[in-house]
Formats: sequence, structure tokens, C-alpha cells
Amino acid sequence: MTRHRYGNGFMQIGMSVRRGRVFALFLVIAFVWIVAPCPETFGISESPRSGNPVVGTVPQKVHDVFIPSPRDFTVETFAQDLEIPWELVFLPDGRALVTERPGRIRMIDRGKLLDTPYAFIPASSLGEGGLMGLALHPDYPLKPYLYVMYTHRVGIKSYNRVERLRDTGKTAVSDRVIIDRLPAARFHDGGRIAFGPDRMLYVCTGDATHPQTAQDLSNLGGKILRLTPDGSIPKDNPFGNSPVYAYGLRNPQGLAWDPDTGSLFSSVHGPSGEFGLHGKDSVIIIRKGGNYGWPRVLGKVNMKPYVDPIVFWPGKATPPAGMTFFRRDLYLATLKAEALVRIGLERSGRGYTVTSIERLFGEDWSSGKYGRLRDVVTGPDGNLYVLTSNRDGRGTPRKGDDKILRLVYK
Repeated sequence: MTRHRYGNGFMQIGMSVRRGRVFALFLVIAFVWIVAPCPETFGISESPRSGNPVVGTVPQKVHDVFIPSPRDFTVETFAQDLEIPWELVFLPDGRALVTERPGRIRMIDRGKLLDTPYAFIPASSLGEGGLMGLALHPDYPLKPYLYVMYTHRVGIKSYNRVERLRDTGKTAVSDRVIIDRLPAARFHDGGRIAFGPDRMLYVCTGDATHPQTAQDLSNLGGKILRLTPDGSIPKDNPFGNSPVYAYGLRNPQGLAWDPDTGSLFSSVHGPSGEFGLHGKDSVIIIRKGGNYGWPRVLGKVNMKPYVDPIVFWPGKATPPAGMTFFRRDLYLATLKAEALVRIGLERSGRGYTVTSIERLFGEDWSSGKYGRLRDVVTGPDGNLYVLTSNRDGRGTPRKGDDKILRLVYK
């Protein structure tokens, strides 16, 4: 009985001591949480295991500058009355082809937009899907092939497909499917395609609203793919018998190679509500086999194995779309920001330092002179060509929209 009574007393004392220790431990944790530096300030050495993405810092050391009326360009209308134009390519004979998202390829001949479409593509244009990317075979016209990327439906499901067309002179006919059953959705649909200096075809795919697929190498969503012109997998791709070239991307929208170094740049849309995050768009340099972090990290995190962006906008949305190099600067068409962003770059070997970011035609963070801009292309005449996207359901159409603007460099 006595032993039992003393035993209860010792138990109570022990419980009090343990409560004290727990409380002290709680105070230490709270102190560390409040006082310790935030991880993105000094870099992070561990991968996040769960929860929201880790948001890092801004890699560039310059601020965006707004230039509503740039003095180094005269703006002309090259074509108008288009319906959601997506990509523009120039043929060697001076003609141009432009895709319209509902499923038409239009021809511009000697400065005139022809009334009859050059070709019809059976595209499903729900949301951000439809007829998107367009590219010429690197040996065109010796090999008269065009490549298109578009959304199509199989029953109730949507997929993206890259198809090769054969140019007959007056129209284009289907030649072969290059790759099919790519993830598609109303949002985050990717769509840009382009041939690189290595004569390989690069394909941008979005995560199709399923963020985790971007980290899954067995899933082709949230990736940049690399294929031969006939659709086979190059032997030097980084993941064996897979078309995946780079991964961890939410919605890549642009591809451009620096003529000076051969480096491949891409533009990527950041979150628009996922994980409670907005904005955080970026420009990246694509490395073979690179993991760009989505949905685990955003911005500069100094965290292996992720590749940090070269430009990161952590605040208001700057969703960049098509891009091109012009006079050694990188130009990006932007949608919600309604600006043509010009990024100045200093090169050191294959490394880069961002020296300036100018928002041409941008009046503030979300409005610009010409509205939403989908693509920018360097023309054979040495001028820039910019596609508006004001009829895509998210813009405010102006008279004559949508247009292709020619920016004549002074």
C-alpha cells in the first residue's frame, strides 16, 4: 500500500518533469521558427518532402523598366482579323504561315492574308488547347514538311499530338504522326515546337493541371521533349529510350536558341492558384536532363538537383509565351502583362548575367498598348513580328484584332 502510494507520487513528479521538458522543447522550436533565417535567403540543401513548393529568391539583380513607347521601333500592321493566332513561320520564298487556335493554318502572301485557309487541322480548341505550334523541317523545301502541335479528342478525353504535314504548294496534307497521346487539358497545355541547331525537334508539354506529373519521368506532361524529324528518339537523349529532354516544368511556352552560344532558353508560366500561389513566372536555360523543380520549388533555391531560372518574377503575373533572340537581346511576348519584354544579357563563356529587363509597350504590370501578346518572331527582313491574342477569351479585342505587328528596327 505504502509502496503504491509513493509510486503514484513519483509518477506525478515524473509527469511534471516531462511536461516541463516538452514545454521547454516547444519554446526552443518556436524560437528557431521565428528567429532563424528563411531558407531561400541562404539557399537550401534538402529537397522539400511534402506540402507547398519552396519559393526562392530572384536571380536577376536588375529591376523591370516600363517603356510604353519604345523609340527604337516603328510599329506596322502586317496582318489583321485573325482568330487567336498562335505561331508564325516564314517560308524561304517570303510567304508566311500562321496557326489559328480553332484549327486553321493561314497564309500571308506578299503582305496579304489570303481568305482561304492554307490547311485545316482537326483540332479541339477548348480552353488553352487547339492548334498551337508550327515548325518547318530543317531541310525545307527540299523536304517539304511542316510540323504542327494540336489538341484532339478521343471520346471524352483530350490529348496533344505532333503531326507532320507535307506541303503540296497550295495546301498541306497529313504525312505521319510524330508523337501522340501527350497530356492535354483546358489549362497548362504547352504547345510550342521548334527545331534546334542540332536539327532535332523540341516539344513543350504542360502539366495539364496535374502538377506532380512534371516530376514523373514516365509521364510526358510538364516536359520538354526531343525527337528526330521522323519521330524516333535520339540516341543521345538523357533518359535512354525516352523523348524527355528536360522536366519539372509547369507550362513551358517558348523556345529560343542563342545564336552566339547555342544555349536553349525557355519561358515558363508560374502558378495561377495552385498551392495558393500566383505569378512566379520564369525564364530558364534548358540543360540536357535538367530538373526545373515544379511543383517542388520555384525561383532561385540553390537546391540540388534543381536548375535555377535566370529570370524570376515572384510578384505580379508576367506569363511569358513565345520568344526569340534579336540583336543579341532576348525578346518575350507576354500575355496578362501585355508587354514585349526585352532582356539584355552579358555572356561569359556559356554563362549569362541579366543586365536589363525592359517592358516594351507596357504601361504597368497588367496593361499594354497592344494587349495580350502570344508570340514574337525574327523575320527574314531583319524585323520583329509580334502576334496579339486578344480574342482568346481573356483579352479585350481592339479594332482589327487579332493582328500580326511588324516592328521595324530603326
